Amino acid sequence: MSRKVKLIGRQLKKQVDSIKKADIIIGIPSYNNSDTIHHVVNAISAGIIKYFPDYTTVVVNSDGGSTDGTPRIVMDAAIDDLETIMVEHPIYTIHKISTPYRGVPGKGSAFRTIFKIANMLEAKAIAVVDSDLRSITPEWIELLVAPVLHKSFDFVAPRYQRHKYDGTITNSVVYPVTNALYGSGVRQPIGGEFGFSGALAAHFLTVGEFDTDIARFGIDIWMTTTALATGCKICQVFLGAKIHDPKDPGSDLSSMLVQVVGSLFYLMEKYEHIWWDRTETKRVPEFGFRFQVGVEPVNVNLERLVQGFRQGVDSLGPVWKTILDPRSLDQLSEMSRSDISQFSFPAELWVKVIYDFALGFHHRVMHPDHLVRALTPLYLGRTAGFINQIQDSDPDEVERVIEELCVEFVRQKPYLMSRWRRPRP
Repeated sequence: MSRKVKLIGRQLKKQVDSIKKADIIIGIPSYNNSDTIHHVVNAISAGIIKYFPDYTTVVVNSDGGSTDGTPRIVMDAAIDDLETIMVEHPIYTIHKISTPYRGVPGKGSAFRTIFKIANMLEAKAIAVVDSDLRSITPEWIELLVAPVLHKSFDFVAPRYQRHKYDGTITNSVVYPVTNALYGSGVRQPIGGEFGFSGALAAHFLTVGEFDTDIARFGIDIWMTTTALATGCKICQVFLGAKIHDPKDPGSDLSSMLVQVVGSLFYLMEKYEHIWWDRTETKRVPEFGFRFQVGVEPVNVNLERLVQGFRQGVDSLGPVWKTILDPRSLDQLSEMSRSDISQFSFPAELWVKVIYDFALGFHHRVMHPDHLVRALTPLYLGRTAGFINQIQDSDPDEVERVIEELCVEFVRQKPYLMSRWRRPRP
């Protein structure tokens, strides 16, 4: 049996062979999403019928072993009233495939199956969307696919309007670091919804590290960084609000933080030759009508965030000492004695912390997983300080604070570079 058949399974190969060829693939990774998956599939189907009626399209559900009937819901979902979206009924072809993926459990492994199916079907354009979306509309499909299909873009990143407490890993780490290193204005590098060309999907398969954290939560930043580093033609599209199942930034984040930031640091090593000489940020073309939209509130337990930071100061001092500058340690110790309502985490210190952790990762001062996990209390502290700083701010003011952080990451990039190629003492 060939490796190709082993990867996707004989049953799936029969389904793919029966379709033969497709123009568009819409991929949905899932795991126990029975509450939302019906709406997601219906929105996708409506988008295909409305905007791409003359193209052969395959909806691929790559499932992680759901026990709540998610795959069956995908296959049974249907739009009851086509007249609500079309004046005339077109002739269209939409196929569906729902298959368990193979490999390390996680979103990246699910995407790998989607890449493989797209490659086998010689798809021109692929889009992937999360399975827990409540705000997806048919227009999302047009926005994610059309730039690839009609304007020759290789990679389409999303841009959302989110609650000011949502997306803190993006706002405090991933966006400003990606911006500083690669000169990219991609605002949501780990947004979850992406469009890309068939050629880029094939490239993803050839360079994928699918036995690492990229197979889990690291896939989004890996895709974006790969596109940035390989000279792809990139745009971003405004999708409005992203409403899914929001989480308190202080809860259930350690694994995600480790996988996302660990992947970010890993990619810094892999693409050192790309970011080393990049000094300017290039404008990324943006499509989609910008409008103000309501977002669901995100509840934050500020006391728990600060307490998590304080516990880190008390227990991780010896670990941080091997990573951080002594002056940073002194500042962190002083901050831990602040009242919760007055707690702040200066941007200048935060940037130095992130760069020192990136340097510690690069120079292997300890096991990479242990190092990145030791960042968690500091991330909680930065999030608490950010919330105190912007709790009375409107969306435009919040965005200015984030952009100021980006400027600080750029300003301190020489600090990172001066220590990157120098062996640690």
